[in-house]
Amino acid sequence: MNLIEMNSICKSYRNIGFETRVLEDVTLHIKEGEYVSLMGPSGAGKSTLMAIMGCLSQPTSGEYILDGEEVGTLNDRKLSRVRNEKIGFVFQAFHLLPGVTALENVILPLVYAKRPPSNIKERARELLAKVGMEHRLHHTPGQLSGGEQQRVTIARSLINDPRIILADEPTGNLDSKNGIEIMKTFDNLIKEGKTIVLITHDLEVAQHAGRIVSIRDGQIASDHEEKTFSL
Repeated sequence: MNLIEMNSICKSYRNIGFETRVLEDVTLHIKEGEYVSLMGPSGAGKSTLMAIMGCLSQPTSGEYILDGEEVGTLNDRKLSRVRNEKIGFVFQAFHLLPGVTALENVILPLVYAKRPPSNIKERARELLAKVGMEHRLHHTPGQLSGGEQQRVTIARSLINDPRIILADEPTGNLDSKNGIEIMKTFDNLIKEGKTIVLITHDLEVAQHAGRIVSIRDGQIASDHEEKTFSL
């Protein structure tokens, strides 16, 4: 079953006197439980495609069906619900609130939920333990290393139990040792049935995925299956 269906997606930005085309006729289908890497040079359109996939941006034309819903028909309130309930985001820049603890950062997405669960702190602790951060619950981001901050970010992305994880260069700000640990975390999430779409410039990172999609000049240049890579 396709969880993500993007059909003939185009994205343009209009400036005074000219138009910049970022995506051109992109068709991409991703099944539930797949692990997909998006690769390509800077400016190829990878982050724009992921923004559309994460319902953070709308395509100029084309059709995007997410979990059976046509995204283009959803209003802002419904788009917010989809982002909150179905998608977890992990970025190269960690986007953690600087003045609050790791535990509080993980809880944050549920604070804005209409009916946050009563066991919210217990769930956050479990997720931090899952990513090896049970000993850093009460540390603020400034007291954590880059690798530790990214683990907190991953725990936060899981707090609503999303079906999809979208990760944009999650190892980009990390040294090789911490990068390996973060990729092990993603490998474990795939085993649990999550769907992961990962942007990376690093072929070794991309090879953790079962499928690598290369993007150049706003179009899909190649799309092929990979052997599973693990450490």
